[in-house]
Amino acid sequence: MHIPVKVEVHCSDGLCGRSTHVLVDVKRKKVTHLVIKESEPPHEERIVPIEQVLDTAPDVILLRSTKDELSKMEPFNQTEYLREKMADLDYVPSGYVPFGTYWVWLEPLPPHTQVVPARYQKVPLGELAIERGTHVKATDGRVGRVDELIVHPEDEHITHVVMREGHLWGLKEIAIPISEIDRIVGDTVYLKLSKDEVEALPAAPVYA
Repeated sequence: MHIPVKVEVHCSDGLCGRSTHVLVDVKRKKVTHLVIKESEPPHEERIVPIEQVLDTAPDVILLRSTKDELSKMEPFNQTEYLREKMADLDYVPSGYVPFGTYWVWLEPLPPHTQVVPARYQKVPLGELAIERGTHVKATDGRVGRVDELIVHPEDEHITHVVMREGHLWGLKEIAIPISEIDRIVGDTVYLKLSKDEVEALPAAPVYA
């Protein structure tokens, strides 16, 4: 099963969004969730368990879930409101409460203090969020960017990382076995292979 990123996602009752990230358990080398940006306003990104994926193609993902079920899944992006005073940051105290789409401070703020939003991605402990365009580096330099992941349908373990576009060998599809990945740090996948060894890789398996 191929897991493409930045493609249309269809729920059981119609088009519902677009994939933005794949969440990977690095230790187990297993895909655990997809991140789907909803097509309806406010276009929230939702964390979707991999078990909800019914089928995939190079340009589409099909989910078992309905649009309503998707809208109730956990948001990927979290916002916390911080109180900024001079160069220091700490959490806004409990007197700062939501009011509609705004937040209202019930007591006067101390002088030279302002409230600032801080957004972050909610990635489970021990996992990484991989998106399309993540850099791939061989032992002797950059070779391309991640286009999609290949996952074994029976156990959801990643078998290959695919570079289809934007790599050193033009239109050739490059599928890198997960065993040849040395580590993933930040937005870069580091390989155990040289550029010549990457170019010589055979075609990737296709799972039914």
